[in-house]
Amino acid sequence: MNRRFLVFGAAATSAAAFAGAAWYFGRSPEPVASIPNATNDPMVRPYSPVIGPPNAAVTIVEFFDPACEACRAFHPIVKQIVAAFPGKVRVVLRYTAFHPSSKEAITILETARLQGVFAPVLEALLDAQPRWAPHGRTPENAWAFAEKAGLNIARAKREANSPTIISTIEQDAADVASLGIRGTPTFFVNGKPLPKFGAQQLYDLVKQEVDAL
Repeated sequence: MNRRFLVFGAAATSAAAFAGAAWYFGRSPEPVASIPNATNDPMVRPYSPVIGPPNAAVTIVEFFDPACEACRAFHPIVKQIVAAFPGKVRVVLRYTAFHPSSKEAITILETARLQGVFAPVLEALLDAQPRWAPHGRTPENAWAFAEKAGLNIARAKREANSPTIISTIEQDAADVASLGIRGTPTFFVNGKPLPKFGAQQLYDLVKQEVDAL
């Protein structure tokens, strides 16, 4: 597994560096849950979406921007890492808004979370990212891609400016600032930052934490 992931990771890291849209391939929706027994921790909030077992002993916290090309490239890598350690690893997603179209996409994801369709909407937005968040071109409507993935648009647009969603976006922005997050994706594994950014480095740190259980 180590060697295979090293080859996969090296290629994916190169893809991310060159806006590797071709790396996106996983479409099956993962279960998304809330965080059990969450505390007032700027790394993990009670509302944060969780992919994988909610009570997993190893937590990958990913600060991601849905309009970020590298986040799109790393999404299948993160899913592969979770699958490599069945029942032991979860991913907690935190929002950042570093691109002009990011805040709208985050709002869409939050309305999807409240409707219980976060995972398919996340997959749809990442799959269509070059179309709704293109650099230097007129973007298409991201809401349309979310609707095709199961989002109730009428309800979502009613809830988009709700205090719940506004406070979530503001809290994540405050946590991003307090933690000094300056780029995406940024990963922590059980609170530990990567020694160096890369797919293999993420896998190795997760494996280290799993082996220590």
